[in-house]
Amino acid sequence: MAKLRTLDQASASLSGDRPQDKEVNSVWKDFLALIKIGIVNSNFITTFTGLWLALFFTQRSFIANIDVVLLTIIGSSLVVAGSCSLNNYIDRDIDHLMKRTKNRPTVTGRMNPVGALYLGLALTIIGTILLAMTTYTAAIIGLIGAFTYVVLYSMWSKRRNTLNTVIGSISGAVPPLIGWAAVDPNLSLIAWMLFFIMFLWQIPHFLAIAIRRCEEYRSAGIPMLPVVHGFNITRRQMLVWVACLLPLPFYMFDLGLAFVILATLLNLGWLALSVAGFRMKDEMKWATLMFVYSLNYLTILFVSMIIVTIF
Repeated sequence: MAKLRTLDQASASLSGDRPQDKEVNSVWKDFLALIKIGIVNSNFITTFTGLWLALFFTQRSFIANIDVVLLTIIGSSLVVAGSCSLNNYIDRDIDHLMKRTKNRPTVTGRMNPVGALYLGLALTIIGTILLAMTTYTAAIIGLIGAFTYVVLYSMWSKRRNTLNTVIGSISGAVPPLIGWAAVDPNLSLIAWMLFFIMFLWQIPHFLAIAIRRCEEYRSAGIPMLPVVHGFNITRRQMLVWVACLLPLPFYMFDLGLAFVILATLLNLGWLALSVAGFRMKDEMKWATLMFVYSLNYLTILFVSMIIVTIF
């Protein structure tokens, strides 16, 4: 029997299934879940785009300003991660009521809520300090984003009224402003257009999620628009917010005609899909299509902004 146990231990060691390895992997996964790594990554893309465009329009070298680039990317990511950790701490009493949030470490008990609170504060403070090493404007914008997400959204509006989506969208729209301000504190028109694109994009994006998860939000007592006013009103609101994106590319003509055409086509495609929602009987299928389109829309739009400045 002793020989068999030895063989089993050797086999586990060779396959990389040692208990300590599993423990490390589990802790790491919990950490990534706590900071909402998906949100951190998506904000990285928009922050970098704002930074890249600021370097381009101020005619500064990317390599010569690599210190600013690193401070901005790391600092903004830490602020976002810290804000998400604080959001998990705040929502730990309702997250267990929703399928998509019930496995968060602050719900399952794998992470001490107080630890999540301290970690969130530490990450936010460190990130703000790093942003301040670029410009004070970038640090202030980062703090505004964190305050909006943690206090105005998570602590106040999320459980009170349907405007929670609009208020929360402000925090999600500041990353490109942070990126731009780290290079040029005098935010230009294009910098503000990046902000407005992100702000307007988020509302139909998250309302699509709210339709798909309507019953979960209802169970958690969160007054999302489809929960309070139904799907028809929600569809109308989504159409209006998507339509508001239409004029924005024309304020960004400095990026070239090709970008304006591409952005306009993307806007028209999203608008057409929004209109189609009034005819489709399968509301969940339509909401899924809107959600998927929004993800591809944002990726294509922001990547194209970088590409048109290279070629």
